[in-house]
Amino acid sequence: MSGTEEFEASPADRYEAARQRAERPALTEFADELDFALDPFQAEACAALERGTGVLVCAPTGAGKTVVGEFAVHLALRQGRKCFYTTPIKALSNQKYNDLVGRYGAERVGLLTGDNAINGDAPVVVMTTEVLRNMLYAGSATLQGLSYVVMDEVHYLADRFRGAVWEEVIIHLPESVTLVSLSATVSNAEEFADWLVTVRGETSVVVSEHRPVPLWQHMLVGKRMFDLFHDAEAAQKHDVHPELLRYHREMLRRVELAGGDLRRGKRGRWTGPYRQEIVERLDREGLLPAILFIFSRAGCDAAVQQCLAAGLRLTGPDERSEIRTIVEERTKHIPNEDLQVLGYWEWLDGLERGLAAHHAGMLPAFKEVVEELFVRGLVKAVFATETLALGINMPARCVVLERLVKFNGEAHVDLTPGEYTQLTGRAGRRGIDVEGHAVVVWAPEIDPRHVAGLASTRTYPLKSSFRPSYNMAVNLVSSVGFAAARELLESSFAQFQADRSVVGLARQVQRNVETMTTYAGEMTCHLGDFEQYFSIRVAIADREKAIARQGVQQRRAAALESLERLRSGDVIRVPAGRRSGLAIVIDPGTGGFGEPRPLVLTEDRWAGRISGADFTTPVEPIGRVRVPRQFNYRSAQDRRDLAAQLRRVDFAPEERERGRPGRSRNSAATDDHELESLRASLRRHPCHRCPDREEHARWAERRHRLERDTEGLRGKVASRTGSLARTFDRVCGLLTDRGYLSETSEVTDAGRMLARIWSETDLLVAECLRRGVWDKLGPAELAAAASVLVYEARRESEDRASVPRGEVTDAIDTTLKLWADLRDDEDSRGLQLTRELDLGFVWPMYRWARGESLTKVLGSVHGLEGDMPAGDFVRWSRQVLDLLGQLAEATGAPEGVRRTARQAMTAVTRGVLAYSVMG
Repeated sequence: MSGTEEFEASPADRYEAARQRAERPALTEFADELDFALDPFQAEACAALERGTGVLVCAPTGAGKTVVGEFAVHLALRQGRKCFYTTPIKALSNQKYNDLVGRYGAERVGLLTGDNAINGDAPVVVMTTEVLRNMLYAGSATLQGLSYVVMDEVHYLADRFRGAVWEEVIIHLPESVTLVSLSATVSNAEEFADWLVTVRGETSVVVSEHRPVPLWQHMLVGKRMFDLFHDAEAAQKHDVHPELLRYHREMLRRVELAGGDLRRGKRGRWTGPYRQEIVERLDREGLLPAILFIFSRAGCDAAVQQCLAAGLRLTGPDERSEIRTIVEERTKHIPNEDLQVLGYWEWLDGLERGLAAHHAGMLPAFKEVVEELFVRGLVKAVFATETLALGINMPARCVVLERLVKFNGEAHVDLTPGEYTQLTGRAGRRGIDVEGHAVVVWAPEIDPRHVAGLASTRTYPLKSSFRPSYNMAVNLVSSVGFAAARELLESSFAQFQADRSVVGLARQVQRNVETMTTYAGEMTCHLGDFEQYFSIRVAIADREKAIARQGVQQRRAAALESLERLRSGDVIRVPAGRRSGLAIVIDPGTGGFGEPRPLVLTEDRWAGRISGADFTTPVEPIGRVRVPRQFNYRSAQDRRDLAAQLRRVDFAPEERERGRPGRSRNSAATDDHELESLRASLRRHPCHRCPDREEHARWAERRHRLERDTEGLRGKVASRTGSLARTFDRVCGLLTDRGYLSETSEVTDAGRMLARIWSETDLLVAECLRRGVWDKLGPAELAAAASVLVYEARRESEDRASVPRGEVTDAIDTTLKLWADLRDDEDSRGLQLTRELDLGFVWPMYRWARGESLTKVLGSVHGLEGDMPAGDFVRWSRQVLDLLGQLAEATGAPEGVRRTARQAMTAVTRGVLAYSVMG
């Protein structure tokens, strides 16, 4: 404050400022070092920390929550104590480490992630949350002198795969440690804070809904851009701009009149404006840089290609030169042959024009370059999947949502208000933009009123995903004993929420029972017991479904057998999938790789491998063409020439039609004795003759569905009352039977080995070590065998992948038997802790560890239509490396296996894995 300002301030103001400086000397000192004034919520949270209480800070993306975490660092250093700063992902840890080094110097800041260990004894250490959890269980000496723990992105606690780690840390941290929890805006902050008070003591809740950069919502309808709301008051009331609603109705009328011709795709579905048109429109409006969210990796890559094909260029000569210099510097360590496989030149072409994709299938090194260029303002438009909204700091002036539906791994689901808020939260760069902009691209199925609801609703409840695991159980028993461990689980946020939810569920059960009584009255039949009659109908439907499933499996087996008989040059019809139509077999793909995956060339000149999943019936050649000996399916000219031959082949009409999917009567259903018996019982039942039979059946169906739902609710009520402790008892019972805990609940030597295995398949890994499953394997074989325990394909495959012959086959077969035995044991106790195993990554891992080329490795992943994306390969390989590292350090593991694990790590850490290890 300048002398002039001090002179102009009133005595009362000067007194208040002096009093606050005296009461909060650390905060005053910290604020004086900043080049900006603290926002009210930041000042409030920092003041609470200086008073000695923990804090929970909930604020929108980009609001500056991390300032509160940095103040905890400042307090620790001022007190001569330690502060751990935890983040959910390595990229965030690396970013925060660099920020703190820039502020406090490299000698006072350390970094601990799965890949890096830098200055781990420093007073300030940035780490992933898992690293801190492992320290707590191991009783690490590094915890001595720890005063503050910052948990950035604490809302990750809801993540169904990793969320439990956050609760473990919060529960196990010593009482002397002050917890700083930083979260995105959640609608149940008070509930979460109530729990924090019960497990951590006094905790101040600071919630801010204020965005430092205002966000304006828009809809792009055809070529016209509309504001979603007329003004702030309309936004609060969810009142959509009247002009937008009028144009929405007009467009619906036009689409209906056009009957599918108004910018629709080939299937008659509205496709909206072209992506390059959207980017050009944003450029004209001054809304770049922008992130355009497309909920598909292939869609992101296709969007860049579409913009390139349209000749879009968003950069000037100087920017292009700077981009090339940065890219060449960041990729100079990648061999040329790998660059070719990774699509480097197409990627660079896009970057130089200011365009890029960003998704998990990309090589981490490529993603980091995109992030750097975007933050520097050199890349102007990034087409990204929703994963970009989580984690790293990459704000934009504008965010575009192409659709409001995404695939969650199982089904296409609507975006939730929380997800919408998280995605659009990227819009508006603090200190750069006066305002941020969110644009939703209109389609006939998107009602502006629905968008208004998403934009105005603040429902993003934090739900616990905590559950006891085998590793957690032995660590808890080892550190505090069985009885205390049970009590600790009862204090989790999961149990806290479960206990609160039981009251509402019980009320719903009562309402359902009353409704079912009403339905039972409506379905009463004067001719007989309609409930009994309806149960026969249900049994018939169940039996028909079972027969249909059995028929599909038999047809699939026949289709696979027919694929094995194909020869090069055969012309076949692919009946289903994206590649349906005529195709020439280039390579039958049956050479020792298990299920055949023929390499084919289709009529539209696409070349790639197809799988048995594309055929529901046996495939028969309908003609032949000669495939040149030197044919190269990667050559566009070769593909064009061969596809032309396919068009010249003169098929007889019946041959051309052969292989088309047809309708076949389910003969198995007509021959099934059990089904015939049920149908006869149905016909004999007196209610079958009732003239109101179908009306009764409708009420019975409603009652049946409601009864099923009610049973589910009853099960939830029963399971949630003391649920975690009961699950813990069952887990400990299984561990006792298998020798990891003694009859007196002491941790055995085997249990101590399990306590240091951090994996979703932790107990199975320990069983493999104890049974000597991997004792005879070489480095490449061990890497391949370990992949079975970590890999999960993005899409399920109905058939088993092949594996290399030799010792590794025996090891994997034994692993599968151990898994089946363990699953039986779990099923008998009502547990579901060990996921199914996936053999799809065995060949790629085996080939990579043996030194084969990246091209061959990416093409040998089971169940994929084309090559595996490099980013996926790196991610899964890192997980294999992580497990190999645990095997190398496992206490009680055979020395031979530990030595082989170290050799396997050396063999795997090469090429893309070597230069991605810092990613």
